[in-house]
Amino acid sequence: MKELDLTQGSVPKVLLQFAVPFLIANALQALYGGADLFVVGQYDDSASVAAVAIGSQVMQTITGIILGITTGTTVLIAIATGAKDNRQVASTIGSSVWLFSIVGVILTLVMTFFHGQIAVLMHTPVEAMADTKSYILICSIGILFIVGYNVVCGILRGLGDSKTPLYFVALACMINIVLDFVLIGYFHMGPTGAAVATVTAQGVSFATALCFLYRRGFHFEFTRHDIRLSRVLSRKVLVLGAPIALQDALVNVSFLIITVIVNQMGVIASASLGVVEKIIVFAMLPPMAVSSAVATMTAQNYGAGLVDRMNKCLYSGIAMALVFGVAFCVYSQFLPETLTAFFTKDPAVVAMAAEYMRGYSIDCILVSFVFCFNSYFSGQGNSIFPMIHSMITTFLFRIPLSYLFSRIDPSSLFIMGFAPPLSTVVSLLICIWYLRYSQRRYRESV
Repeated sequence: MKELDLTQGSVPKVLLQFAVPFLIANALQALYGGADLFVVGQYDDSASVAAVAIGSQVMQTITGIILGITTGTTVLIAIATGAKDNRQVASTIGSSVWLFSIVGVILTLVMTFFHGQIAVLMHTPVEAMADTKSYILICSIGILFIVGYNVVCGILRGLGDSKTPLYFVALACMINIVLDFVLIGYFHMGPTGAAVATVTAQGVSFATALCFLYRRGFHFEFTRHDIRLSRVLSRKVLVLGAPIALQDALVNVSFLIITVIVNQMGVIASASLGVVEKIIVFAMLPPMAVSSAVATMTAQNYGAGLVDRMNKCLYSGIAMALVFGVAFCVYSQFLPETLTAFFTKDPAVVAMAAEYMRGYSIDCILVSFVFCFNSYFSGQGNSIFPMIHSMITTFLFRIPLSYLFSRIDPSSLFIMGFAPPLSTVVSLLICIWYLRYSQRRYRESV
């Protein structure tokens, strides 16, 4: 594996070099997630599209929780790597193996036993209920694969290797797309086939990642004796990762609540929301990839005590993310139907989804700032603040605004599309205030 030293070289160049594999990997991961919705949209009706949209939204929430907690492992490894403490790195990896095995088992049991109740809580349209339950159940059985994959990738990225995880995702993407067309297009298994394809792809990717680590190893000594549950390190991982996981979970919960609100508007509205959420996932990939790189690079430089380099990393990350955010927003104002029609043939869904996306796309500009701010703070071991401002904007602005706008015009999603960017404006203002506050305190302490 090729590991970058993120404490050396030109900040924009190193950040871009580290972020590009992140971006491609995230794009492929979203591609095989979106492939389910795309293939189902080509071969089945709106009810099946709604089932996959709702089910994948639920599983995205679970994946967000897993990814958030594994970020704690990534940051700890990156800080120890920046400080050149290989023993701490090995101990963190070993403890994480045990910790996430426990997390994976718990999540699998909870989701498997309560998948039916979750589908009901989502106010799933009657036409899509059976397929939604099937999709969630099958995907829940594969949660251990999701956990394992994210742990392996989190370890590698903390060490400065963002390229190797890309290969694992590429493999999963190819398997998922092929199986989607076989199971949905040829065998007509619908949403159930989509779920089977997803779980199979994740399982093969995880198995490949384990084989890779076993054969290649690390550049430092790591033995089976390092694989033990350390209460101290596990606590540090959870202290760092749990707020990020909770933050991601809250954001996804807001998506779920908004989905519940929209589901009550009918199956066309439900399918339209699902289509736009898939498109937005792709649109958010560049700022997410850049911000993920900002978190790891900030952590390594924080461990090395390079404060000025940390700040340059933040500003460079924002500039890079904005290029993509502005481009997507402008395109969505003029040609949204060219994107929404990609996921469905239903003209009513295409039109309603296009209305929703015009307002929602503005959020892609605003999150370019917020994502990088959050990663900058998390990379320094401060994951509490991003969680707090996310809770404020999610529950005091995003959800109430979505509900209010849905009541103003129940026949359209156009006004609802402005709820996400309006709530993100609040987050951005809070982040700017906190950055100035923390920098002022740092100058006073020096």
